[in-house]
Amino acid sequence: MTTALIADDEPLLAQNLSERLQALWPQLNIVAIAKNGVDASAELNRLQPELAFLDIRMPGLTGLQVAGALKNTRVVFVTAYDEYAVAAFENNAVDYLLKPVSDARLAQCVARLQRETARTTPPDLAGLLQQLGALNTPQFLSWLMTGLGETTRLVSCDEVLYFQANEKYTEIITASERHLIRTSLKELLPQLNPQRFAQIHRGYIVALPVIAKIDRDLLGRQRIHLKGSDDVLPLSRSNAAQFKQM
Repeated sequence: MTTALIADDEPLLAQNLSERLQALWPQLNIVAIAKNGVDASAELNRLQPELAFLDIRMPGLTGLQVAGALKNTRVVFVTAYDEYAVAAFENNAVDYLLKPVSDARLAQCVARLQRETARTTPPDLAGLLQQLGALNTPQFLSWLMTGLGETTRLVSCDEVLYFQANEKYTEIITASERHLIRTSLKELLPQLNPQRFAQIHRGYIVALPVIAKIDRDLLGRQRIHLKGSDDVLPLSRSNAAQFKQM
């Protein structure tokens, strides 16, 4: 079984990558998910995995710095910034994935890695895509990983009433709890099922099944009322068209 480490300071993206990799490559064992460059370096030295999927911009040490100290671990850089491509391949990267990574591009990367690690007949790329369902079914988040200190919580997307932008964080609001994640609304929205979630304001994403009604305040501003909650959310003009039938 091939072993791998993922390092990304965005826990949602790291978890999503882990799930997608394991769907494409069931024999891949994700031995650790590191939240910054220092942790990634320590875990790589301790576990000596065969593969490392490294974000480039991370606290402590960059992915390039982490990769520069590796000897026997193949590296794939996963980043939102294309200006590091030359430096990445100078660090002997096997591949360079730009976020958001499409299923087809990730399957191509997996095929390359399997070819290099097994040194056998290249895997069927179409078959890999079929396994993931990339040809027909989009992959959306089912769970959200939240953290406070050393504690990690899993929150089901089915429990979420809405998401609210909160300075550098995003707040997850359920019927009974509130959590913080470091993923922005802009990054989060494409990972959510559009049949269940919609952006209603630059600072809010709401779960469609929990909308009770939409009305206007005394100044004519539209508001969304939720089932089983006293919270009232703003509905911006630019996002109001999707609710015309309500």
